Amino acid sequence: MAILSISAYNRFMEPQKIKSLVEKQKAMFNTHRTLSLAFRKEKLKQLKKEIQRQQKQVEEALWLDLGKEKMEAYMCEIGLVYESIDFMLKHLDRLAKPKRVPTPLFLFPSRSKIISIPYGCVLIVSPWNYPFLLSMQPMIEALAAGNTVILKPSNYSAHTSHVIEEIVHQVFPASHVEVVQGGRQENQALFHQNVDSIFFTGSPKVGQEVMKAASEHLVPITLELGGKSPCIVDQEVNLALAAKKIVFGKFLNAGQTCVAVDHVYVHRSQKRALLQQIEHQIRLQYPNLKVMGKIIDQKHFERVRSLLVDGEIVYGGEYDEESLQIAPTLIKNVKKDSALDLEEIFGPLLPIYEYEDFDGLLNALANKPHPLAAYLFSKNKAHIQQFENTFPCGGSCVNNTILHLANIHLPFGGLQNSGLGHYHGKYGFERFSHQKSVLRSSSLLDLPIPYRPYTKGKEAIIQLFLK
Repeated sequence: MAILSISAYNRFMEPQKIKSLVEKQKAMFNTHRTLSLAFRKEKLKQLKKEIQRQQKQVEEALWLDLGKEKMEAYMCEIGLVYESIDFMLKHLDRLAKPKRVPTPLFLFPSRSKIISIPYGCVLIVSPWNYPFLLSMQPMIEALAAGNTVILKPSNYSAHTSHVIEEIVHQVFPASHVEVVQGGRQENQALFHQNVDSIFFTGSPKVGQEVMKAASEHLVPITLELGGKSPCIVDQEVNLALAAKKIVFGKFLNAGQTCVAVDHVYVHRSQKRALLQQIEHQIRLQYPNLKVMGKIIDQKHFERVRSLLVDGEIVYGGEYDEESLQIAPTLIKNVKKDSALDLEEIFGPLLPIYEYEDFDGLLNALANKPHPLAAYLFSKNKAHIQQFENTFPCGGSCVNNTILHLANIHLPFGGLQNSGLGHYHGKYGFERFSHQKSVLRSSSLLDLPIPYRPYTKGKEAIIQLFLK
């Protein structure tokens, strides 16, 4: 692939221009043009067509930023974006249709309904690990809901960010959708704008900053964060299947996935066998460093590499500083309270812990910060039911890893420390809409019951209906 030059795109936006952009988008929104479903659909169709036209450039950018091979780029990013557009085109009429709800008899003669109305100017700040998907998917759902969008992609994944900018500029005027490039300075300027909603994907630490900034204008926010997503393997399990799915869910994108298996808790009786099976699967799926994705940049590479000393390496541990690649690595006997033990890893290192009591393990994990995802491998129906019904996390899989986020019919989002709010499919449409309640009363008849003067007769009628 030809190397993209990004020097021509270093057009960072001054705070005053950002403020003017917000005003421009609010003016566009106030024309009510985006309320038209036909307008929304047409723009989504144009967006899909432009992505298809520039798909090779997207693939090239993802390779340059993260070392993603063509199939992985399509499977984990581009294809899911197409699915999001198709879902909205198919279901938008139904999602946007006002919903009739019952009206109590004491409100006669009236009718009640709920109308989904867009917020207005929406700010979407996306991360670098899945830079195309996590920029486009929330943008698609915001546009389907009738909003204008200011999109701030990550400066770390610069090649992908600038292809996104090229795509957006081919389809939308800046008053409808605009891409703001830059780093922390631009992020801070955007967070403090009087936009109508903020959608942020990133770390819990920055999520706290977003929440504080949004409080200045009481802006509604959605936070898609992260955390240490555990995987439990009990003693009643298909170990070969578990190992294959754990390796897939951990080392995809070099471990830089917000719902990646962060660490594994395996029943003591199965620990040795599971380690052997995981090592076997690593050899099959990742025979050498060449097939691994790369860590996004030198700073993140050094952080992940520094974690290698926090335990005993069972398998792997090799790295290439020039290519920013780290081999899939199994680690046991992790040092208590070390960075590897306490922090989200976000890299291809897999700590293995052992446990004996399932109930005790679930209780201990439930008292930790709630993760974005959690996984269980088991044939034990009681364990599965207990895990599904009681364990607090954003989302989960049983006998699988990470693929719950690929189902557009499931909501995706975190819980407490790992996020606020959810999206995907209809949940994304709802996330970018305000559910407006409407009570329409007849002007032909007005019952005197609620008005003064109050009488015993009126009181008796009220008590009849409200009891």
